Amino acid sequence: MTISNKKYYSFLLALVTVMLFGACGCERPTDGPIVPPQKDTTVVEPEDMIWSGKPYFNVPVENTDTVEMQLPVKVRITTDTKQLAYELIDTVTIAGSTKKDVAMTTPENMNPGFYRAVCFVKGKNVRTFNFGIDPFDIVSAPDMQSDFTEYWQTAKDQLAAVDMNAVLTEIAEKSSSARKVYLVEMYSVPDGLEGDPVKIRGYYCEPTDGEKHPVIMHFYGYDTQGTTAKCECPAGGTSNYAEFYLSHRGQYLNNRPASTKNPGVTEDTENIYGDWFAYHFGDKDSYYYRGAFMDVVCAVDFMAGRETSDMTHLFAEGSSQGGALSYACAALSNYPFTAIAPNVAFLGDFPDYFRIVDWPGSTAKAEAKKAGMTEEEMYTFLSYFDTKNLATRIHCAVLGTSGLKDQTCPPHTNIAPYNLIDNPDKEYHFYPNMTHDYPKNWWSMIGNFWKKFQ
Repeated sequence: MTISNKKYYSFLLALVTVMLFGACGCERPTDGPIVPPQKDTTVVEPEDMIWSGKPYFNVPVENTDTVEMQLPVKVRITTDTKQLAYELIDTVTIAGSTKKDVAMTTPENMNPGFYRAVCFVKGKNVRTFNFGIDPFDIVSAPDMQSDFTEYWQTAKDQLAAVDMNAVLTEIAEKSSSARKVYLVEMYSVPDGLEGDPVKIRGYYCEPTDGEKHPVIMHFYGYDTQGTTAKCECPAGGTSNYAEFYLSHRGQYLNNRPASTKNPGVTEDTENIYGDWFAYHFGDKDSYYYRGAFMDVVCAVDFMAGRETSDMTHLFAEGSSQGGALSYACAALSNYPFTAIAPNVAFLGDFPDYFRIVDWPGSTAKAEAKKAGMTEEEMYTFLSYFDTKNLATRIHCAVLGTSGLKDQTCPPHTNIAPYNLIDNPDKEYHFYPNMTHDYPKNWWSMIGNFWKKFQ
């Protein structure tokens, strides 16, 4: 669903309500089941399962007997935090040896949010699906601390004092006549306010025609591939973009032995951080994501120094952790972004995040307990790295995507920063059957989106 489609859905649903259901005249009881009027008319469900106000969905009913029967239908609707929102009960009269879809809805408008519906006929589960109600009206209030801006400016000042000392090694077998491909090794901030700068790496595709080209920053998800997995090196190809694929500290090219033979990397690299999310948890000056967020700023600074980079057309994309890094880059970079495309983004709205799914809340709470932190202190610490707070600093266009079945980075945690970005050029797509993954048309989608701004 895109922003531009919202009014259309609102109009369509209102029309369906009038034509198919009429006024139910029901009030929500204080307790007990909610019994909507019987509905036997099939409705057309939106492909993204996003509604405004009320959901209108079908329950498949089958009478396997040869005579007409009355079958009980029940629908349990729960919130994304697994709280019961509604229990709809109906009785359907159906002829023998017959199947039909029975339309259901709630007797009143639902609160903006994401929900799960489980449909039963005669006690048997016949359908389960997730859906959203007015997701662009979900309020995830920023909770940044009073020194939020100062904190990140201090980190950026520290980065500015580090000699990047970038070294480029061409990957000849990947280069083309249109673009050369390089391994880039450079230095970013230390893992704290003091110490040695950290070496980070990435693959860089540079156009060879000497002209200025739009810039794309690519950021990776959480490195769970294992240290024996080879990192994908891009090919030069014929693309019109200058591109950088960043391996930030302790992950990917910075977390592999030389025997994996990643192009250009001749030395062993290793992850010294352990579980990245847990590294120095509670110490905001040495926490893992302080350094990782500065790595993405460093990568943009590198691109700004290349003669073929058109920094007036600057884009970023990434999924999961890469989505969070896209938000961080747009919020903290020294160069304004044109547009970003975060997919199933990580690190969003921690207080609600931890109520919806187990991880990373389980890790955060365990680390907070070790450090003797209260819950309030834990959320105060995390607020510095929350994408919803970073979003208040972002003013570029954004394309966002979520899977309604994502139990790693649920849609609520994705929509939280998106709703706070102040730019009319925003577009969001929901995928009802997608878990923690890419949309199948991800690359063409973001390509078409970015073309609007070139």
